[in-house]
Amino acid sequence: MILNLKRWLGIAGFLSLGVVPTAAGAACPALLNHSFPGLQDGKAQSLCQYQGKVILVVNTASFCGFTSQYEGLEKLYANLKGKGLVVVGFPANDFGEQEPGSSKEIADFCRLTYGVEFPMMGKTVVKGKDANPFYQQLAQITGSSPKWNFHKYLINRDASQVLAFGSSTTPDDQALLKKIDEFLK
Repeated sequence: MILNLKRWLGIAGFLSLGVVPTAAGAACPALLNHSFPGLQDGKAQSLCQYQGKVILVVNTASFCGFTSQYEGLEKLYANLKGKGLVVVGFPANDFGEQEPGSSKEIADFCRLTYGVEFPMMGKTVVKGKDANPFYQQLAQITGSSPKWNFHKYLINRDASQVLAFGSSTTPDDQALLKKIDEFLK
């Protein structure tokens, strides 16, 4: 489902969220005005660093039937990062307790098992009333909250459009790839 974020912000009365200037002086879209600890080092990572890129947001888990999607996500990232795609992983233990590990355990698993180099944030909550504010916004904008691990949100370059894709949508799914290509142009 595509929804114009600027329209949604107006409807929802969130115009006061505005934009936040970044160090480079460019305005960060309100949707990206969130920071999370990085998985590797725990240091705050602002999503504003990805403004101007197409962002594929994925809630991940190490012990899930969809965990092998890490391989496809890394391949997608490696192939398209030069064109402006970034994949951002958000480990979550929300579904079947399939992400029980510590940050170090998750980071080691991703790196050693699947060679993950795309950015990964620290473990978080992605569903329900306790979901982190970024995931709450994504769910409100698209009308689709994660139902399981490896749910995907695709955000266009100016963060004005967000699409949701379910867990069974693989990283090489033609509909997903078509939308990524459209957003990269």
